[in-house]
Amino acid sequence: MNTESVNKSKYRYVLGTHTYIFADLKEVMAKATPARSGDRLAGVAADSAQERVVAQMVLADIPLKTFLNELLIPYEEDEVSRLIIDSHDASAFLTISHLTVGDFRNWLLSDLATPQVLAEVRSCITPEMAAAVSKIMRNQDLIMVAKKCHVTTAFRNTIGLPGHLSTRLQPNHPTDDVTGIAASLLDGLLHGNGDAVIGINPATDNVDQAIHLMKLMDEVIQKYQIPTQSCVLTHVTNTLEAIEKGAPVDLVFQSIAGTQGTNASFGFDLKVLEEAQQAAVSLNRGTVGDNVMYFETGQGSALSAGAHHGVDQQTCEARAYGVARQFKPLLVNTVVGFIGPEYLFDGKEIIRAGLEDHFCGKLLGLPMGCDVCYTNHADADQNDMDNLLTLLGVAGCTFIMGIPGSDDIMLNYQTTSFHDALYARRVLNLQAAPEFDQWLKAMKIFKDINGFVLHDGVPNAFSNSLENILQGSHHE
Repeated sequence: MNTESVNKSKYRYVLGTHTYIFADLKEVMAKATPARSGDRLAGVAADSAQERVVAQMVLADIPLKTFLNELLIPYEEDEVSRLIIDSHDASAFLTISHLTVGDFRNWLLSDLATPQVLAEVRSCITPEMAAAVSKIMRNQDLIMVAKKCHVTTAFRNTIGLPGHLSTRLQPNHPTDDVTGIAASLLDGLLHGNGDAVIGINPATDNVDQAIHLMKLMDEVIQKYQIPTQSCVLTHVTNTLEAIEKGAPVDLVFQSIAGTQGTNASFGFDLKVLEEAQQAAVSLNRGTVGDNVMYFETGQGSALSAGAHHGVDQQTCEARAYGVARQFKPLLVNTVVGFIGPEYLFDGKEIIRAGLEDHFCGKLLGLPMGCDVCYTNHADADQNDMDNLLTLLGVAGCTFIMGIPGSDDIMLNYQTTSFHDALYARRVLNLQAAPEFDQWLKAMKIFKDINGFVLHDGVPNAFSNSLENILQGSHHE
């Protein structure tokens, strides 16, 4: 932007003898963002802590209406922008349309913003509004407001009820070995994991392998009558082809992002997601609901794709939630530390991002979970993940990951284990999804279901399965 247009900018702040000038709303948003490596890499971060605070003060005075008139990514250039504007609920917006970003923060934290009221206004909150208010909130603010946002979804069980914490059982294997997957499945179920979804990232990603894994999980679910759902995290077009071939598809997965260009780099557009949603719903495999989509996101994906349009990574992430909201997903998962330290450098940045993502998703009406994770070259450790896990549990996080030993040997990153889920449920008095909880009782998986106390031995219903797994490993 040239000097003349910058000098005409309405976004300015005088501090002492220095006048801070921000070229546009996009720059205010970027420079108001709490520090993180991805924004520094993109060249959009504040130059100093002082400039960051000034940007936050400028942002606090901006009316929420501005976000409907000054789009960060032009309407004509981006289908995500068009979706956000075209789906905006103008009637619901009347409740908060008079507020500035700072007023919005105060209102969200007030007793006026009850769970019922927050549910009534979620359709009028744009992703950019959610991102903006998060930038001027402390961690405790993010936790407190998210706790008030109740979002419930259903397929074969009911996800997201207050006082509950679900888990994705993630039995990945570096060669998709059936015995290895089965062992992880059994291990997870015997620790009470898997009510959100049993979801496998295939090591070999093609339609035939996806169908093979779908049939494996479906067989386990049917054999033990588990009130849960399965998902192979393959590309959405592979799942569409699997549906056409008659595969037992429960949930449709896709990694999504907040700009059209990033989603194009992932190989899909909004029409493909709509087609997949309709195809999965038509199978009628849900027993208590028809939320059939499972989305994963992560701060930094738009920058990785070179399609961030100069928008900070957290706002791009919130825009991904605008995409997700359109398709009424069962689950949305921010894989918060997976992309690496280039985007979230250390434990502090990962913790902050996890709380931001959870807050923004819940505020927009999404069933937000979090993969509490980090890569091995990040400046973070399992203690940082314990902190984030605990904070998210307090905030009412919908679900977390459950992986043997917290080490994904296929994707090569560190996340949360089956035992971590037990910890969170015990110390925060959180239960599994109600239908799954009843199944745990019927299968006698826990000696004390309320305290999540494990039996000393393997329940009778699973003893033969364990013997078969052991025999299979011996044959190898």
